Amino acid sequence: MDKETAKKYLFDMLKIRQFEEACGRMYMQGKIKGFLHLYIGEEAIAVGSISELSKDDYIITHYRDHGHALARGMDPNKAMAELYGKVDGTSRGKGGSMHLFDSNLNFMGGHAIVGGHLPIAVGIALGIKKQKRKGLVMCYFGDGAVNEGEFHESMNLAALWDLPIIFYLENNQYGMGTHVKRSSANPEMLYKFADLYGMPSTKIDGMDVITVRDSAREAIEKIRNGGGPILIEAMTYRFRGHSMADPSEYRENEEVQQWQKDKDPIELFKDYCYTNNILTEEETNQLNDKVKTLINECLEFAENSPLPDMSVAEDKIYNTNN
Repeated sequence: MDKETAKKYLFDMLKIRQFEEACGRMYMQGKIKGFLHLYIGEEAIAVGSISELSKDDYIITHYRDHGHALARGMDPNKAMAELYGKVDGTSRGKGGSMHLFDSNLNFMGGHAIVGGHLPIAVGIALGIKKQKRKGLVMCYFGDGAVNEGEFHESMNLAALWDLPIIFYLENNQYGMGTHVKRSSANPEMLYKFADLYGMPSTKIDGMDVITVRDSAREAIEKIRNGGGPILIEAMTYRFRGHSMADPSEYRENEEVQQWQKDKDPIELFKDYCYTNNILTEEETNQLNDKVKTLINECLEFAENSPLPDMSVAEDKIYNTNN
């Protein structure tokens, strides 16, 4: 890995981490309301996989969507303003934390219904194929969605129609407060559901940004060469609770601390860069300071953005022309 690529990966992971930490603080201060699901601990997946996509590719994801949006290149100012419910947000304050969208980036949003966005992803992929356009769909979802009917319906149609889509399972091992071992009959083999549909699949370490990048690169290349749909299961772990309203009492503190100590994706990548003489500690500290400035700026932007006027409450929600 060259120095500039390493800097980009580390900068993006630090940006997601510090953005999320700032969101947590602002939620506690009452600046951000509603639901808030943080991506802390899972940064390697968004950065490693999205770095391999082209501008023609589409992304659609679940409600833990901030990391994917920032990795895709969403303006942190607009993202934070959206979380604040301000008019300068990506959806003018109407979407909030779970519904970040940016059509200019082919970022088709976070979706609050578990598994509900998988059929939409299939529809986008079908449109790409029917219109003979470039691109593919990267569809992220959690382990909880695997037990939903939409997962199997979407997998079946994608395989049947040979669609350009990557089903990306972020297995953080907890569906809200339920461990995957208590919700799935064969939790170690979730990626093998792809076998039922004749779809290739793989299971990877989602805490290693290089492993994530390499597996995404291989899957994307297969699809660009007409390989059809693929399932990737990335094993990861969220360092915070399910949401900010979650006391996380269903997990032992020792378990969380062990993951933070041994598998923090940012620290793992720093160690890799130091060991291979790619980056120095001084350079990583400089990147960290640069990100701090960026996050302070986006908080200031969100604070200064006005609230939407009630007169636009129904604007661009329903078509009233008919």
